[in-house]
Amino acid sequence: MVSELTAFQYLETLSAKLNTLKHQGNYRYFLPVQKSVETHPVFEYLVDGQTRTAVNWTSNDYLGMSVDADVINEFVKVAENAGIGSGGTRNISGTTLYHTDLEKNLAALHGKSDALIFSSAYLANSGAISVLARAFPDTLIFSDEENHASMIEGVKLSRCEKQIFKHNDLKHLENLLKSVDAARPKIILFESVYSMSGTIAPIDKICALAKKYNALTYLDEVHAVGMYGKHGEGVAGEMNCSDEVDVINGTLAKSFGCIGGYIAANNILTDYIRSFGESFIFTSSMPPAICAAAIVSIEKIKNNPALRSRFHKNVKTLRKSLRDAGISFDENPSHITRIIIGDAKKTKNATDRLLKEFGIYLQPINFPTVPRGNEGLRIVVTAIHTEAHIAEFSRALKIVVNEL
Repeated sequence: MVSELTAFQYLETLSAKLNTLKHQGNYRYFLPVQKSVETHPVFEYLVDGQTRTAVNWTSNDYLGMSVDADVINEFVKVAENAGIGSGGTRNISGTTLYHTDLEKNLAALHGKSDALIFSSAYLANSGAISVLARAFPDTLIFSDEENHASMIEGVKLSRCEKQIFKHNDLKHLENLLKSVDAARPKIILFESVYSMSGTIAPIDKICALAKKYNALTYLDEVHAVGMYGKHGEGVAGEMNCSDEVDVINGTLAKSFGCIGGYIAANNILTDYIRSFGESFIFTSSMPPAICAAAIVSIEKIKNNPALRSRFHKNVKTLRKSLRDAGISFDENPSHITRIIIGDAKKTKNATDRLLKEFGIYLQPINFPTVPRGNEGLRIVVTAIHTEAHIAEFSRALKIVVNEL
């Protein structure tokens, strides 16, 4: 029996670390919301047993497809037909016609010969990157310093050597590439729209470097699919360089309003990941009804450029409203609008006030999502926010920000 004097205090250690997180202002609080198809982006929540309402300014449901009637109806129809869960992994009865049809639709969207769906874009990134990097001898990974945690996880799982290049810095990337033996396998990992800074990668130029130095390219388009490109295929499509990207990662959980992630690539790459990727092989497949709903969402977005136009118009309207109110924010070419406060506690106080006093819901963006000193607000306007929502948001934000 272990002596009480020598026994390690597990729970006390964890509690102390949590208390430190709270003291720093980085502890994550979750607000249970009652989302409604009829009122979205307005939701209800409870405070001391009383119901209050707030406008959601932090959702990634960019185009409002999660509450689209056609998408919902397709989900209900297929769920009544096929049930809820798939009942297995993809290789043990978890592959239905809905799964394969969705993969065909996603491949077509990106102009690739094949696609592979996962339970989330996080799993798609961590699984695909790790298994692809391990496939080649002595692979060297080049990763943008602002890449998402799921990509970083994939690099860690691969156990391959990595080199980090400065964010969107082509000169630094090329210097790293040309310092390596041309025959050594190389993979460049980067995103199209960076969700925290709102910057957009020079995809065409990175692909040109990859071709010059014989490297594979892996592009995360999760914050771009649906909103960019002629048919919502993403920034690579908008730049007319999708063909130059070897693997495109995307999500069904943001602009498409569903859940799940995917990769699109040529059939050899996808077949390899399908055959060797642990996060794909050993995970139960997505519900058939979700696949069916996602197909409807993709088709509606592809054939409805007005929806994307309304979204980007709202982004411009929001930013003009902020400028008119004298509120400074990061200027960037994407739809991500960030206000840097630079202090975790002040950021949390600001979001608390916005919710309690003005019915405006924003989550503080703190470490480790962003580096310390870059804490602030990440504002997401959607296609279904109204001009009245935007005007009230700017009015309230001006009051709160000016008092920080």
